[in-house]
Amino acid sequence: MKYELVSGFETHIELQTKTKIFCGCTTQFGGEPNTHCCPVCIGLPGTLPVLNREVVRYAIKAGLAVHGEIAEVAKMDRKNYCYPDLSKAYQISQLYAPLIIGGYVELSNGRRIRLHHIHIEEDAGKLIHRHGDTYVDYNRGGVPLIEIVSEPDIRSIDEAKEYVEKLQQVMRSIGVSDCKMQEGSMRCDVNISVRPEGSDKFGTRTEIKNMNSITNIAKAMEYEYDRQVDLIESGGKVVQETLRYDDASGTTSSMRSKEDAHDYRYFRDPDLVTINISREEVEELRAQLPELPAEKCKRYIDELGIPEKDAQLLTKYRRISEYFDEAIDGVKSPKTVSNFIIGQIFRRVETENDKEAFDVATTPAQLNELVKLLDSGKIRNNLAKATLEKMLDSGKGVLEFISESDMGGMDENALLELCKAAVEGNPKAVEDFRNGKEKAIKALVGNVMKNSRGKADAQAAEAKIKELIG
Repeated sequence: MKYELVSGFETHIELQTKTKIFCGCTTQFGGEPNTHCCPVCIGLPGTLPVLNREVVRYAIKAGLAVHGEIAEVAKMDRKNYCYPDLSKAYQISQLYAPLIIGGYVELSNGRRIRLHHIHIEEDAGKLIHRHGDTYVDYNRGGVPLIEIVSEPDIRSIDEAKEYVEKLQQVMRSIGVSDCKMQEGSMRCDVNISVRPEGSDKFGTRTEIKNMNSITNIAKAMEYEYDRQVDLIESGGKVVQETLRYDDASGTTSSMRSKEDAHDYRYFRDPDLVTINISREEVEELRAQLPELPAEKCKRYIDELGIPEKDAQLLTKYRRISEYFDEAIDGVKSPKTVSNFIIGQIFRRVETENDKEAFDVATTPAQLNELVKLLDSGKIRNNLAKATLEKMLDSGKGVLEFISESDMGGMDENALLELCKAAVEGNPKAVEDFRNGKEKAIKALVGNVMKNSRGKADAQAAEAKIKELIG
């Protein structure tokens, strides 16, 4: 029997406000343990929380960016449970009246992963296990989160990966979070079940907690899918439970039985006021949203002629798309700019962190100047590529490496002499070409381009060489 994977995600995203959700402590990542906290965020008796208005505004932007409906009235609730990283023994969250209802994330295959809701809440502290002892660092406690809860619409591991990537792109592009999974500012709880193909009845789900890398999400889902299928086919039953994933062994293991909402004894937080959102404020925040990655990708393809794969690479990271937008100002061929970025510049920014920061020595204005020289025919592509490498090494502008004589082009007689020298100096390539090896001509053209310092026209050189060879 074939089985279908059914999955939904609860994605926790830390918001990039300067201060925490209910106090004035910094949200900065790192720092010495227990130095970014105060009596309010660790819940000492007699303290009262005050909701950070920017948290609400950031959450509304996030909701709008994923097509959600902003509630006019939202309320804060207490989620009660005892764990060492939760100093108050309850977490201030939302259940009964969340800030954002509905929404969706559209995948490349056209399917929409529906969102049930998005709510705001405070993050918990962090447990550090060392040499058999456990320490608690409350620096993260009280950092503002949004939790994005999807419907169980995901049907494959590839869809799951794309869903997380799309959320990451959108939240980064609107500036509400850096979504650095390696630092915990984006974490996923993965709910997964299996059912016979063609069935419309959900199976028993398990939840894999606190996944902080897309690679591990894929591995954990693959293992858990296989485990559940094997269990069912051997006559067993899947138990609803919360699991942890061990990336060393590539397996999941039970943490506790899976809780439902009633297990947390939610009730309205008596210390916090009702949140009232005006339609005017919602529209004001909607107007502040930048062009979203999906919209920008479509514009690059439809209006600029960028191939779909390249457009997706350019829009995956906010800084790269901003760099590209500035570098194409007034150029004839935006695709040339795209080729330089994806080809030469990407070789120097290989990691996810490098691409996210996109801190390269050549400014968009400098790249723009280089491409305009190429557009105008003053320099050839080979010279432009070589010049860009020098610009990226030094941070200097185009004119530091290209002289007036370089921009003068090459007259017919000079080109003819270089082509004759290439033919006379490379008899093996000439013989190969005469014997039907078409690629041999490239070596001869390359010789001309090298000796002309990129000034020659490659097509004209190839035609001249073929004429000389006969």
